Amino acid sequence: MRLASPRSLFAVASLGSALLIAIALYMEHVMGLAPCPLCIVQRICVIGFGLICLAAAIHGPAKTGRRIYSGFALLFVAAGAATAIRQIWLQSVPADQLPSCLPSLEYMMEALPFQEIARLVLHGTAECAEVSWTMLGLSIPEWSLLGFIGMAIVCAWQLLRRD
Repeated sequence: MRLASPRSLFAVASLGSALLIAIALYMEHVMGLAPCPLCIVQRICVIGFGLICLAAAIHGPAKTGRRIYSGFALLFVAAGAATAIRQIWLQSVPADQLPSCLPSLEYMMEALPFQEIARLVLHGTAECAEVSWTMLGLSIPEWSLLGFIGMAIVCAWQLLRRD
């Protein structure tokens, strides 16, 4: 059985990440679900993964280059999965134990150092813990985690495959 070429697998992964972003934008602009800070971090990770896969698909690297692209893509996957896991955990914490809200991102960019902004955003708020949509019993961050697991499988396949 002939396996998909590394280049085509990177291209499919890039298209898959574009589809995930399209779904997120649909949920935001059509369904009216505003993304929380952790959702935005997850989107950035999906976009980073997709751009690396797109670059790899265009470049068509040999074995070493394929592994380098996969390793960098895996960093975005790990960051996104960790953020999704954090949000899933926040959804299990009682809302009264979470901070109620954050200042606007614009204000934080003007008033706070980057490390403090990152800490506040990743700490999460009650907004991040709110479950506003489910499908088949899974919330958005749970679906997001499944997407990151799929991306990790693609990266592992590219890292470990033999030509």
